[in-house]
Amino acid sequence: MIGRRVLGPLPRWILRAIAAPSLRAGREAEVRAAPAPEEGARAEPPPKVGLALGALGVVYGDIGTNPLYALQDAFGGADALARTPANLFGVLSLVFWSLVLVISVKYLTFVMRTSNEGEGGILALLALVPKEKPAGATVAERPAWIALLVLFGAALLYGDGVITPSISVLAAVEGLKTAAPATAKAVVPLTIAILVALFTAQKHGTRRIGSVFGPVMLVWFVSIALLGARQIVVEPRVLVALDPRWALSLLWNEPGHVAHVLGAVVLTIAGGEALYADMGHFGRRPIQLAWYGLVLPSLLLAYLGQGAHLLRADLPPHTSTFFAIVPSSLVVPMVLLATAATVIASQALISGAYSLTNQAVELGYFPRVRIVHTSAEQIGQTYVPVVNGVMMVACVALVAGFGASSRLAAAYGLAVSGTMAITSIAYFVVLRRRFGRPLVLSALLVGSFLVVDLGFFGANLSKFFAGGWVPVGLGVAVYLLMTTWTKGRHLLARTMADRYLPLEAFVADVGASGVARVRGTGVFMTAHVGGTPHALLHHFKHNQVLHDQVVVLHVVTTGAPFVSGQERVSVRAFDNGVFSVLVTTGFFERPNVPEHLAACAPLGLVVDPTRTTYYLGHETLVPSKKKKGMMTWRKQLFAFETRNAQSAPLYFGLPPNRVVELGMQIEI
Repeated sequence: MIGRRVLGPLPRWILRAIAAPSLRAGREAEVRAAPAPEEGARAEPPPKVGLALGALGVVYGDIGTNPLYALQDAFGGADALARTPANLFGVLSLVFWSLVLVISVKYLTFVMRTSNEGEGGILALLALVPKEKPAGATVAERPAWIALLVLFGAALLYGDGVITPSISVLAAVEGLKTAAPATAKAVVPLTIAILVALFTAQKHGTRRIGSVFGPVMLVWFVSIALLGARQIVVEPRVLVALDPRWALSLLWNEPGHVAHVLGAVVLTIAGGEALYADMGHFGRRPIQLAWYGLVLPSLLLAYLGQGAHLLRADLPPHTSTFFAIVPSSLVVPMVLLATAATVIASQALISGAYSLTNQAVELGYFPRVRIVHTSAEQIGQTYVPVVNGVMMVACVALVAGFGASSRLAAAYGLAVSGTMAITSIAYFVVLRRRFGRPLVLSALLVGSFLVVDLGFFGANLSKFFAGGWVPVGLGVAVYLLMTTWTKGRHLLARTMADRYLPLEAFVADVGASGVARVRGTGVFMTAHVGGTPHALLHHFKHNQVLHDQVVVLHVVTTGAPFVSGQERVSVRAFDNGVFSVLVTTGFFERPNVPEHLAACAPLGLVVDPTRTTYYLGHETLVPSKKKKGMMTWRKQLFAFETRNAQSAPLYFGLPPNRVVELGMQIEI
């Protein structure tokens, strides 16, 4: 109801003009994915309430725990505002309208209507950008500038994923100081212990504890709503803060504090990107139902309740404004509940980092890493050991280094606002290039988003040296790894392309050579469609023998999250027992070559797994100062990434006892 009153009739004509193509595509995807109902059976409505409850834990865990520290940051620090009623109403008005404009309007009303077959997230948005084939190029690619920009936005999400567990758990445990000031020295060690336990438990998966995420967050949202409502009843004049004139007045009358205030207000919308990223797990409507039905009202009551208390009480500096509204008899239970809620919020960000890594690997933007599936029932339940270890060390270092949530808050907003601004730009590109929406209408819509996003981003730039460098530094490091891997793969592919022999020419040579054949199937994997793998050429040249069936197999990842069974494999038969197989997978899927080969039987290629040998080329990269294309230090970094990437047999699901690797050195 709040969203309808604020937006009025505006979304109807804008949505028809902008979102209709994506909505139609989404409906078609739903129809394709839905099983046909049995004859005479009644169609049952989808369990939206149950999905909405699940979304409380996974989607809204991050934004739901922001009341622990967000408002406190606005009135703390060297540039803190004076706690006058006008300033307090102005901050609360900014909080309210930020939640409405950024979360309700931007994400829930517009951005989430643009999905990649139901999946969301910044990389899924990039996959929607059509590929182009510039003059002289051999393959079609997405525009380099948008790909690099989105990759940087994705890299910033890793920084967000490190800071969220640190600040959330730390802010929750700090509540102990309210009940027992003597426990102040135990806050940091206890926070570190909780974080270490959280990251250590990741290898066991979240299927069991995930079932309680929704109910726990339900209790959390109801609790903060009741605590806030209790304060509002005592001081109802705080409700005047819903008037946007208070926000405008604060920004006009306090120009010296604008950066500090906006840097604190952005903390209230931190976690908004998770709504879009987790859309594929629950769907848009359950996420909307949870937001308007519980999350938004609870957050507003929590923030207004803290504001109402500040109107009547003069809290000492660095005192938690959240725990100040908790009755003394309930402080310990609320600390326990807040800790549980922040652990859930942290779990959502950690799982999101795993999912982001999986997508980046499949799309070719990240080196192959070991990805463990912790659940046989749910494909999204993954665990990435190297990401988990790096995040744990980073979180522990942040908590130990900053020591308080108020100081750590300065490091938070830059990554959040930066990613949101990049999402807006990518959304504009998708509207124009994917759906062909009018330039003026698209620019007006996305321009209004960017005014808010860039306003928050600019305000947080002032916090760069106060801690904002942390997520930016992490993002730059991840961005460097991703772009080096991407550019290095293109450089390697260009180097290897000059050495490829067309497969048709190889088949003709086989027929003319009279080479000996042995029983079974030899599978040679290649990264170049239509070319003969170097491993096959070496095997043919040096061993002078081939299997009865020779399969040249190429795996390609599409911009879609999933690929149906009929579209997954294609087979082309050549003379002399040679077959070319193209396997197509989605970026949410992990290829399994033996299973894909078994699916080729209806297409005329029957493979006996007990008589199949897999041949892979193992390249050793030699960085050279003579060859152009990439700076030497980046070539060395790419060689390091290649050496430490997960082995191809593990990545492609090949049986280890049936793999033969043929090595070669390649100068780049």
